[in-house]
Amino acid sequence: MIDITPIANAIIALIAAVISAFVIPYIKSKTDAERLEKINMWVTIAVEAAEQLYTGSGRGAAKKAYVVDFLNSKGYTLDPDSLDKLIEAAVFNLPIYLGEAIEVTTEVTTEE
Repeated sequence: MIDITPIANAIIALIAAVISAFVIPYIKSKTDAERLEKINMWVTIAVEAAEQLYTGSGRGAAKKAYVVDFLNSKGYTLDPDSLDKLIEAAVFNLPIYLGEAIEVTTEVTTEE
């Protein structure tokens, strides 16, 4: 009779190594990517809301404070450098968003 215990142990160790080396990092990267996507969505919403609430130039500090408070209320805390980059990206894309909103409003108005 052949003892297959060492072979079974080796196979189990190999499966555990593959899971540790590939599956867990893959799942973590997907989770981190989804979390970053959600944070980016909330930052964009907060920046758009801040632009509506605090119109005019020179109100950047109030707008940023609103965005930070909004994200904290959603349970997201980020390091200041990452948060600044996400806010700047959302502000950079704001004219695109506003341009699309103006086009949609114009199309709806002219169709009536």
